[in-house]
Amino acid sequence: MKLKKLLSSLLSTNAAFVILLLLQIAFLMLAVASLGERFYFIYFALIVLDIILAIYITNKNEPISYRVTWIIIISIFPLLGGVSYLFIKVSQQFPKSIDLRNQKQTRELLVQDRQVMKELEMSCPDSLNLARYVSGYGLYPVYRNSITEYFPLGELQFQRLVDELEKAERFIFLEFFIISRGYMFDVMSELLIRKAKAGVDVRLMYDGIGTGMFNSVKPFRNLEANGVKCKVFNPFRPMISSVQNNRDHRKIVIIDGHTVFNGGTNLADEYINRRERFGHWKDTAVMIRGQAVWNYTVMFLQLWEKAESSELLKFAAEPRGLESILATDGFVQPFSDSPLDEEPVGKRVYLELINNARSSVCITTPYLILDEEMTNALGFAAKKGVDVRIITPHIPDKWYVHMIAWNNYAALTEMGVKIYEYTPGFIHAKTCVADGKTAVVGTINFDYRSFYLHFECGAVLYECSVIGEIVKDFRRTLRKSQLITSEDCASRSVFKKAAGAVLNMFAPLL
Repeated sequence: MKLKKLLSSLLSTNAAFVILLLLQIAFLMLAVASLGERFYFIYFALIVLDIILAIYITNKNEPISYRVTWIIIISIFPLLGGVSYLFIKVSQQFPKSIDLRNQKQTRELLVQDRQVMKELEMSCPDSLNLARYVSGYGLYPVYRNSITEYFPLGELQFQRLVDELEKAERFIFLEFFIISRGYMFDVMSELLIRKAKAGVDVRLMYDGIGTGMFNSVKPFRNLEANGVKCKVFNPFRPMISSVQNNRDHRKIVIIDGHTVFNGGTNLADEYINRRERFGHWKDTAVMIRGQAVWNYTVMFLQLWEKAESSELLKFAAEPRGLESILATDGFVQPFSDSPLDEEPVGKRVYLELINNARSSVCITTPYLILDEEMTNALGFAAKKGVDVRIITPHIPDKWYVHMIAWNNYAALTEMGVKIYEYTPGFIHAKTCVADGKTAVVGTINFDYRSFYLHFECGAVLYECSVIGEIVKDFRRTLRKSQLITSEDCASRSVFKKAAGAVLNMFAPLL
């Protein structure tokens, strides 16, 4: 059993990726070492290159934590630091068709209804600036006529998802970061094949590394043979490349243009607790019906690389699918975040909620890897008297990420932020609620990868009644969680503190 587990680990995508990267780095080192008598000249040239790159990186418009990390690497590894930075930066680029800002025709289909914005201003004026930002720079409008339903567990979401998929008549779009064989995949495969044979346009997109290079072909051959269109986003390529860092971390299911599911749940059995990996798995999601689903349809087709207006309009919801959804409570603004521009929409949405909160901020996140800006925002909110509470996992899926999180615990608890760990196991939910009035539910973690490197998505909810359900679920989860105190942070071993501090320096690259 242990041998099987070891072989499985060695053959995993992550292991293969690391091994191939190490081989490339070793090749670079051997190339430098083989220069013989010319070594000192090359060494001097590399030092000059490192100095130039350090100046360039310092003045580059990138997150300060990312810049500092690379300067540290260049300082520690003068021979390879600068070369590695250049090698990573000179890489393949994504097609322009998946960058919303480059698609004028597509942007014309995401037009903000001015009347809706006026109604939002009257109903919740404190949220107006956030809605303007997401509409203006995230390029996704806010909608009035939409209904939202919240799922506090992945198994509840999956049960409802299957029921809704059975009703599909025109098309089904699915997008996941991780897909693994098991009960969920078997149920979904049977359903999707049946729908495809009935004439429904079924499209399934999954990430090349999240799903894994060994899982990215075999499980999907049967689907494709039976009419389901499958697409690997950014396939795994064993090359040192910045593009390999830009993963599709989104989880979306769109049904006929009028219903969508979005949250943290992937298509794997641990997400619905049919397989135990890190104790009880706590995840959340929302189902949205109505006009707001159009934003998700556009963002899906962007990554599918079918951005023409004529293609998109084919998948607009039919009037009969929206006729019963009128004059609902609250406002919904789905949005996506792309690493292809310099606009970290997801992070700035979170920052706006935190900075403008007057009484409370409730956050659930599996990873707490924060830069100075986010740490200061959370700490300043607590110092102002805002009740800031964050729930993270007690049983982590990545030990090194957990060590970095504890490094952040120490700083945050000193400033008055209340940190809790979900003791039954692993909390994978990504939610943020401010004052019980504005909330975000989606795929965006509180870490560098989600803020800057991944394709992400979520929905901002303004004054929706469902926010009350999210807050109630947060309070129920708190009762199953352990408060982390300053004394807990101080009592950790010197080794763990040092390891967390060192890992934190390289957090932007993890």
